[in-house]
Amino acid sequence: MNRLVALLQSRFKLSLVFVLAIVCASCGSRRHTTKSPTVAARTADAMSHLKSKKLYTFITDWTGVQYRLGGLDKKGIDCSGFALLLQKDIYGNTLPRRSRDQADAIREKDPGQLNEGDLIFFSFGGGAVDHVGVYLNNNYFVHASTTRGVVVDDLTLPVYQKSLVKAGSLKN
Repeated sequence: MNRLVALLQSRFKLSLVFVLAIVCASCGSRRHTTKSPTVAARTADAMSHLKSKKLYTFITDWTGVQYRLGGLDKKGIDCSGFALLLQKDIYGNTLPRRSRDQADAIREKDPGQLNEGDLIFFSFGGGAVDHVGVYLNNNYFVHASTTRGVVVDDLTLPVYQKSLVKAGSLKN
């Protein structure tokens, strides 16, 4: 009889632990159901709001192509080469080859007034322009990153805010 009571008590304790674990787990999960959109979701949203479907196709065709200084093809491309090809293929515009020279070819705008296809220039070295990207919408831009290749990025990230030096559209 004592053995039966002990068995029932141990099963009761085990059941109680199991029920408490379920209750605690369900309460904990309710607090985290309103997560902010992921980076991928925000990037996809920016891409889905592009006015130019030709631009969308261009970006998706080049996404992931590795960075290569002086590169101008899908074996590798640098930031100014990417901006040059995008402007030529999508908008029919001619740009100089170097980002520093491309920066001289724009009419400056406040970053809050940028339109799809405008150019954004950065200085990561602390002096002259040394990087270029192309504005998309909602503070997103596409560029050839030295570490990640051709990617769409968030312009509001601190690394870009600190190094942004100039933005605008091409002079006609």
